[in-house]
Amino acid sequence: MMYLSDELFFPSVSQANQDGIVAIGGDLSPERLQLAYNSGIFPWFEEGDPIIWWSPNPRMVLFLQDLKVSKSMRNILNRDLFTVTFNKDFRAVISNCQKIKRDGENGTWITNDMIEAYVRLHELGIAKSVEVWQEGELVGGLYGVDMGHVFCGESMFSKVSNASKVAFITLVNQLKTEDYKLLDCQVYNPHLESLGCYEIEREEFIKILLQG
Repeated sequence: MMYLSDELFFPSVSQANQDGIVAIGGDLSPERLQLAYNSGIFPWFEEGDPIIWWSPNPRMVLFLQDLKVSKSMRNILNRDLFTVTFNKDFRAVISNCQKIKRDGENGTWITNDMIEAYVRLHELGIAKSVEVWQEGELVGGLYGVDMGHVFCGESMFSKVSNASKVAFITLVNQLKTEDYKLLDCQVYNPHLESLGCYEIEREEFIKILLQG
């Protein structure tokens, strides 16, 4: 694990500690964030802490053909209860991801500095969002970093039942049409597993990432 200087550099992910921490410090400039994602690394830290850069092993991913859509979710999608857009209001999506209450979590890792950093990436066409609307109100969505053949999901939120699932499923179906290799989900959680995600070795993930 390395402490970063102002130099635009990350050590190899093979040097990560057993928790998956690759480096500490640096900044959230667009250049450093792009280098991080190109290297299979992402920032994850709490307000007041130094920036911590991660590359976990194993890595939670979705190979797009493995998406699981339950019968009840298919019914919801077919009923057109929601309207889904792409990149219509990135700032609103990431801000809602910051504010949403999550089971077992006291705070959020999406700091105000993180919001501004990813908004800059969005303005460069690299960070992207999916918005889910109901009767004109933003009720769910997700955002992530688009590597061109791998979409690195960052966070999602839902204000009404199933809204985040609608965002996720719609994104996956769109990525399928554009021949993406996979959706990176970073670390395990049971909600993602229910949608067809599973863990693979970091080495395999990096190999796919570098194929682009």
